[in-house]
Amino acid sequence: MKAIVITKPGGPEVLQLQEYPTPTPGAEEVLIEIKAAGLNRADVSQRKGKYPPPPGVVQEILGMEVAGIVKECGQDVTMWKPGDKVCALIAGGGYATYVTAKEGQCLPIPDKLSFAEAASLPEVIATVWTNVFQRAHLQPGENLLVHGGSSGIGIAAIQLGHAFGANVYVTVGSEEKGKACLELGAAGYVNYKEQDFREAYASTGMDVILDMVGGDYLDKNVQLLNTEGRLVYINAMGGNMAQLNIGRMMQKRLTITGSTLRPRDYTFRKALSQELLEKVWPLIHAGKYKPVIYATFAYDKAAEAHALMESSQHIGKIILTNE
Repeated sequence: MKAIVITKPGGPEVLQLQEYPTPTPGAEEVLIEIKAAGLNRADVSQRKGKYPPPPGVVQEILGMEVAGIVKECGQDVTMWKPGDKVCALIAGGGYATYVTAKEGQCLPIPDKLSFAEAASLPEVIATVWTNVFQRAHLQPGENLLVHGGSSGIGIAAIQLGHAFGANVYVTVGSEEKGKACLELGAAGYVNYKEQDFREAYASTGMDVILDMVGGDYLDKNVQLLNTEGRLVYINAMGGNMAQLNIGRMMQKRLTITGSTLRPRDYTFRKALSQELLEKVWPLIHAGKYKPVIYATFAYDKAAEAHALMESSQHIGKIILTNE
């Protein structure tokens, strides 16, 4: 098969399209012929040598979300058959023409969605659902602040939060991105390059904050949170270390937590996929959640796709296609 291989840690230019052995599905796995794969910030970190995949996962092929066609099923697979169109959240290996996935990690591609649109779903929706709804227990009528509102995670959080009755606010890096977030259902935005988000949202108050920045955002987040507020971390692009006002945290009875999906075991992933099928997939079928694709690139243009992601110019998802 063809695969986009990390030839060595470094910049986008280290990604090269090469021949690679086709994987063989295990007893509970399906072999997916990949038609599209989504890019994520974790891919950039792994390419640089800063975010190794879990043990047992291919090291040199990126890609944690794919969409395609089931070509082969392991002997114990009961959920799928060859020819089924699926998307899947995997731990790695998605920048290729084939990948294996446990049957419970796969989801049916919603009607009317292209492979590229379907590939934009698994990682962002799973991340938002498990962090905002399962961990932070976002409720209808509450205020949700999403840092990085125009990112793939951001657009998923806006749409899901809005669909379930929350008031969603965001921080963004430009007016164009802010207006795009409003069109997706955000109640307001702050351009962090021109205004301090803590001051801008001080009178609003937040019940849940989804943060992928980290660093000195911690203190501002804590100040913004209402009593019983919940702060959830999914990344720390601005740094892992920060000072916490413990007294303020106790006075407000705040919950500060975070998680990463990639190392979670199959039991968790299977249960999460089933919950997404029950709670989120009906929204997609009803047109209440729409994938936002900023750009697509052929496999041999993977380096260009990574360069675009690192520029942070995009609004929505960047997708590799193999159609």
